[in-house]
Amino acid sequence: MTSFTATAGVKGISLGVGVDPTRASTGHLEIDLKDLVEDLSTALKKQRSGFAIFIDEMQDLDDELLGSLIAAQHHANQEQLPFFVVGAGLPNLPGRLADIRSYAERAFDYRIIGKLTPEAARDAFTQPAKSVGQHYSPEALDLMVEASGMYPYFIQEFGSAMWESALKSPFTRDDAEAAVTLGREKLDAGFFIARWQRATKAERRFLHAMAQDGEGPSSTGDVASKMGKKPTALGPARATLIDKGLIYSPEYGHVAFTVPGMAGFIARQELLD
Repeated sequence: MTSFTATAGVKGISLGVGVDPTRASTGHLEIDLKDLVEDLSTALKKQRSGFAIFIDEMQDLDDELLGSLIAAQHHANQEQLPFFVVGAGLPNLPGRLADIRSYAERAFDYRIIGKLTPEAARDAFTQPAKSVGQHYSPEALDLMVEASGMYPYFIQEFGSAMWESALKSPFTRDDAEAAVTLGREKLDAGFFIARWQRATKAERRFLHAMAQDGEGPSSTGDVASKMGKKPTALGPARATLIDKGLIYSPEYGHVAFTVPGMAGFIARQELLD
């Protein structure tokens, strides 16, 4: 890379930055990325600008790329350069970053984004509907909020299902029950099954045992007991499930699903089986 150009339509803002073509070309990703970030950020700093990379599902990056990004961010922090990695991911992301680079906890600030408050969840259902003249009955809204677990993506899915299935407003409890059924079918066919299919048969037995505790977390000792095994025998399955992003360890000796509703999905799978 020998130049960087950015253009924005607001008031004709433009920015051009040149970098040394002899750098960032060693063929070693970590070194090249660090050099590129240093050259680009140094030039941008002189123009009172910065450089950011936004990454979703950051835990799924391969080890080399993830390690290189962490190293580049750490170097930028030390040199006070305006470079920022902004990542989003599952609850296992902090642990994965620390596994790749032990100093990762010093390179990043962490923000936990959990489920919405009951009030915010209700607003997420009612405000979009209200904006087009549609309304929920109190009973319908209560059911939708409860079924969603106040998890933003589920609110989106169930709200969409209500829009597809309801015939008129205000939406009734019967409409909500139909929407929840339709929404769960869609989640089962995409969101959950995509995760389920990543697990081997042995790993699925581990997940089945966890699901008996509901949303958890589950004690690894209890999981082993339910499976009729010693805790030490579950180490490989536990490790691979964490690597695959299906579970994480919220505290020592415990595991939990990385996404809400997984226990319910597994219970529904058992009924189908």
